[in-house]
Amino acid sequence: MEEIWLKSYPAGVEHDVNPEQYRSLTHMLEESFQKNASSPFSVCMESWMSYGQLDRLSAALGAWLQGKDLEPGARVAIMLPNIPQFPVTMAGVLRSGYTCVNVNPLYTARELAHQLNDSGATVIVVLENFAATLAEVIDDTAIKHVVVASMGDLLGFWYGRWITFAVRHLAKLVPAYKLTLADGRTATSFKQTIAEGAAIPFKAAASTLDSIAFLQYTGGTTGLSKGAVLTHRNIVAAVLQAEAWFAPALERVGDVRKINSIAALPLYHIFALTLSLLAIRWGSYLTLIPNPRDIDGFIATLKKRPFHLLPAVNTLFNALLQHPQFKSVDFSSLYASQAGGMAALAGTAQHWLEITGCPMVEGWGMSETCAIGTNNPVLSKEFSGTIGLPLPGIAIAIKDDDGNSLAQGQSGEICIRGPNVMTGYYQQIEETRRAFTADGFMRTGDIGIMDERGYTKIVDRKKDMILVSGFNVFPSELENVISLCQGVLECAVIGVPDEKQGEAIKVFVIKDDPTLSEDDVARYCQHNLTGYKRPKYIEFRDELPKSNVGKVLRRELRVGK
Repeated sequence: MEEIWLKSYPAGVEHDVNPEQYRSLTHMLEESFQKNASSPFSVCMESWMSYGQLDRLSAALGAWLQGKDLEPGARVAIMLPNIPQFPVTMAGVLRSGYTCVNVNPLYTARELAHQLNDSGATVIVVLENFAATLAEVIDDTAIKHVVVASMGDLLGFWYGRWITFAVRHLAKLVPAYKLTLADGRTATSFKQTIAEGAAIPFKAAASTLDSIAFLQYTGGTTGLSKGAVLTHRNIVAAVLQAEAWFAPALERVGDVRKINSIAALPLYHIFALTLSLLAIRWGSYLTLIPNPRDIDGFIATLKKRPFHLLPAVNTLFNALLQHPQFKSVDFSSLYASQAGGMAALAGTAQHWLEITGCPMVEGWGMSETCAIGTNNPVLSKEFSGTIGLPLPGIAIAIKDDDGNSLAQGQSGEICIRGPNVMTGYYQQIEETRRAFTADGFMRTGDIGIMDERGYTKIVDRKKDMILVSGFNVFPSELENVISLCQGVLECAVIGVPDEKQGEAIKVFVIKDDPTLSEDDVARYCQHNLTGYKRPKYIEFRDELPKSNVGKVLRRELRVGK
């Protein structure tokens, strides 16, 4: 196929990348740790961590894991927000030869139990704020070892103690919990884990580019999330692709080690995770934002020092713009405002450019592609309204339902091929088979058109997936859960346009109990679904539109029938 997009590449952007320059993702990490030992890696609540400290702490955690006699490639769940314990844990797991399973800390007990059981995780590192959720389900999982972190563990001796005290006793953000330690289970504090591991010799793992680095969970068409298998090669390729694409903007900074990237999006999300690994490749540093919903605190952090790269979803860009103090931030060092995770809106992009002077650059990717797929040139002067060009080493094809490539300008399913694309879904042979075409392209479920310059525009969605603030939500999962609510006979879920979230969730319910109220359904959803999966709108109906074979016609619900 002709790669017409290459003609539109900015000067200085390579056409391909070479993941084989590294033996593994671990090799890339350790090379950076050694080269940049004295340089800052992160700052969180004004507490700094150097690459040398990240090296030492992650090796200690890795040695502790190795001391537990885990099987090669064992899955370790990470249930942490954007605090220093996250990169320490992630690097420790990878360096010791195991697989990271990123877990949304806000999961309900039901969602957590599914992900732990599906991945087969035997170890979990969890912030104590969320340990009560784990306590509800641990007996029904394969978890053998629990590492419990406190907010202030890595924020300095006195300041860290104060932060932990404030979170526990002033803000009261740590619900009471009791972990069952029967059947040989252990529970260890994060600090104790590091101390014990530091006394154990660390053995560098012999991971290869084909070893599994992450199981990154995404929505499932059958109602249950499934793990995208991301190898060391996939992740290294994605990092190199992102680096190549950002190259034209780096000349403004000079020394890339001085780049300050804002990590406000959750690191368990593939978008932020990939960009954090890019920072490690550069030897630059991250500003970790534990709670981006605290816009007052977020803006106060932005004012403390120059920042260069701000990745966000449209809703976060919009929330910043609405704050009265945002205009007082110094944007003179900002070279890239990277939008992704959900559709960027032209109105938000225009307002952002007016305030910051830095255009929002929209890109597109998936968990299955390590967040990398297409992107607009980083030095774009205006918002294009497209998802941009395929990144180096990636091919995009517009195909019909049979997997045939369509002529340029025709509408079809966006399909992607490249070294960053997952190898498949974990233990889901049939799902994996359906995900790929005969010529090796992965089906994305998005319908798009590629123009004569190689730019792609998304025009529709083939799947029923709902995109809420950058998170994938599949109606079938919600319908399976809500159908179990007492008093619900039948239900159907759709996405509806929403100015703040991109899409909001609406559920149509047929009652089995005439006394069932909207509050009853909302309370049930609050207990069983993560916040972004909860319906914003609940509508009761006497019947749902259906096909001749009884299938609910969501499209008719979307058009108001």
